[in-house]
Amino acid sequence: MSGKGRTTLRLDKVLTHMGYGSRSEIKKYVKQGLIMVNDIRVKDSGLHVHPETDMILIDGERVIYKEFVYVMLHKPPGVVSATEDNRDRTVLDLLAPELLAFELFPVGRLDKDTEGLLLLTNDGKLSHELLSPKRHVPKTYLALVSGDVNGEDIEQFAKGVTLDDGYVTLPGELVILEQERQEDNVLSRIELTIHEGKFHQVKRMFESVGKKVIYLKRLRMGNLNLDASLKLGEYRELTDDELGLLQRNE
Repeated sequence: MSGKGRTTLRLDKVLTHMGYGSRSEIKKYVKQGLIMVNDIRVKDSGLHVHPETDMILIDGERVIYKEFVYVMLHKPPGVVSATEDNRDRTVLDLLAPELLAFELFPVGRLDKDTEGLLLLTNDGKLSHELLSPKRHVPKTYLALVSGDVNGEDIEQFAKGVTLDDGYVTLPGELVILEQERQEDNVLSRIELTIHEGKFHQVKRMFESVGKKVIYLKRLRMGNLNLDASLKLGEYRELTDDELGLLQRNE
């Protein structure tokens, strides 16, 4: 077909990628005369098209092609950051069927009991750039900590702390937001920014200074902030501006 797209793809591949059905279903639509490309009724589902520039219609509906999808999810507790799990619900179980066609995966992980910002995409390159240990993409968390978080902890975190396996973390920025003094304990509400993503890292950092995280929420990844209007379990696609902010972390 005509068009200035960078490359051509089989029509059935484009439409299955966009969630319009399996290849056999697309073939059936073609036989039924439901698919048109540039005002010409398609007779072969294997036709090569320029998906970004050719006008593709299914039963009169315009197909807007997207190669990559980027979704911001406010992950709720109790859901695992995985594409499949034998015991628990995964973050993919929260998505609408039309998004599942894009074969999204979570960029990194949040613990099962942790909530907050989780990015899902099918863009492997961006995911690699955001997770690469060489990039040190910052991640900011809000936490409720059992224990008196103080200036000494701020200094220790700023130097890097030694975890239970002997690993010394990169420097982190710890901010004490407020504290509630109880009879035999102090609850500290803090923000912590770290520049790596070791297993259970925030919890283990506080354990290393004798304190326990009892609530954890990720607020920010790189330049991307969690949309405060998203309730637990809600999600939306990133805006172009937000995607640009993430790509500047590459």
